[in-house]
Amino acid sequence: MEQQEALRKIITTLAMKNEEIQSFIYSLKQMLLNVEANSAKVQEDLEAEFQSLFSVLEELKEGMLMKIKQDRASRTYELQNQLAACTRALESSEELLETANQTLQAMDNDQPWAPAQRLVTMAPAFRLSLKAKVSDNMSHLMVDFAQERQMLQALKFLPVPSAPVIDLAESLVADNCVTLVWRMPDEDSKIDHYVLEYRRTNFEGPPRLKEDQPWMVIEGIRQTEYTLTGLKFDMKYMNFRVKACNKAVAGEFSEPVTLETPAFMFRLDASTSHQNLRVDDLSVEWDAMGGKVQDIKAREKDGKGRTASPINSPARGAPSPKRMPSGRGGRDRFTAESYTVLGDTLIDGGEHYWEVRYEPDSKAFGVGVAYRSLGRFEQLGKTAASWCLHVNNWLQVSFMAKHANKVKVLDAPVPDCLGVHCDFHQGLLSFYNARTKQVLHTFKTRFTQPLLPAFTVWCGSFQVTTGLQVPSSVRCLQKRGSATSSSNTSLT
Repeated sequence: MEQQEALRKIITTLAMKNEEIQSFIYSLKQMLLNVEANSAKVQEDLEAEFQSLFSVLEELKEGMLMKIKQDRASRTYELQNQLAACTRALESSEELLETANQTLQAMDNDQPWAPAQRLVTMAPAFRLSLKAKVSDNMSHLMVDFAQERQMLQALKFLPVPSAPVIDLAESLVADNCVTLVWRMPDEDSKIDHYVLEYRRTNFEGPPRLKEDQPWMVIEGIRQTEYTLTGLKFDMKYMNFRVKACNKAVAGEFSEPVTLETPAFMFRLDASTSHQNLRVDDLSVEWDAMGGKVQDIKAREKDGKGRTASPINSPARGAPSPKRMPSGRGGRDRFTAESYTVLGDTLIDGGEHYWEVRYEPDSKAFGVGVAYRSLGRFEQLGKTAASWCLHVNNWLQVSFMAKHANKVKVLDAPVPDCLGVHCDFHQGLLSFYNARTKQVLHTFKTRFTQPLLPAFTVWCGSFQVTTGLQVPSSVRCLQKRGSATSSSNTSLT
């Protein structure tokens, strides 16, 4: 039995080897066909290039010959006109000379000689220039193609461009933009453009061969740097590589590099939301029928579609260690008049920034942060466990900062998009007009527990944008102390 089993393994191994050989033979045959097709193509391209070169030379030759002919015709015309004028002047002078001699012989001393003298003086020969109007020298139309001949003799096939080198010291990640800078190891005047590829990843270090995210391609880059703008940093890192291309062929990709793209990324935790809030990823809509509860139960029951808490979203890769456990359970769901939903990622240090756009027709809307211990009946800003900006469009419009049931009315236009900046260690929570980066209000306090992004809406909707870095303008405002100057100490 052992011998039979060993023989079966050998037979299986040999069969697999035969399949590999057959596949390789097919590849070789395909390569032979490709060699024929590709050689025919490059031969056709070469003949077309030389024909184009011949055409250029022929056009230059025709132009230069035309210039010589025009110059010859112009000089011939001038010299012929001058020759004709001289010939006529000579014939006239000879006639006058003969007439003058005859007159001189026939005159006696008593006859006046002035008329004869005047006649001779008027001879055209005296007014004639004896200098040629043009030169017979045509040396200005000579050519010397020695340098061009050397250039033509130096013609050869286009070399494959070298792989560029990405300059990490000059590259920059800021404001959800990435500026990548590279250089060529050797000067190459034949390079026509560059191709940049990038992809998102959650893995530090060299790019892996197998990665869920595809390479994104940017072609036709003419300079040795490029800035990607408006990125959403929903993963921890980005891989980059670049290659150079001439008119005929692309070179090898550069050694890929990995840049860290730090940003605050979270999802809305649907398991915390009030039953009248319909949560879809980062969007929330008021649902007077309270259908969200049944929807979650149905999804949990059949295991299909999205999970109740989107913390396992494939775009995020491995869950963050700060991510809040998904099962708060129905007991902890916000209820009564606390139309609230929390984010799913804890803030326990550093600086973080996110934005939220709310429907202007919403009757009430609030955004801020809260301790995880915020009670299920507690509304944002009405206890010491939460801080928020609140917009009320019901009965009368009000825009206010709220904390521990204390309120400060804000004297500023209500923007449709709010930016939230939380500096946990400095105890700063600032709100901005997301478009203009105008500071609306800053809470200054000491956070004693980890925080969660918190939102509330009544009869309306809102959309959250995460994966954002702290804008440079916000950092500058904080450094200058502009943010803290607007704090209301009574609300801290």
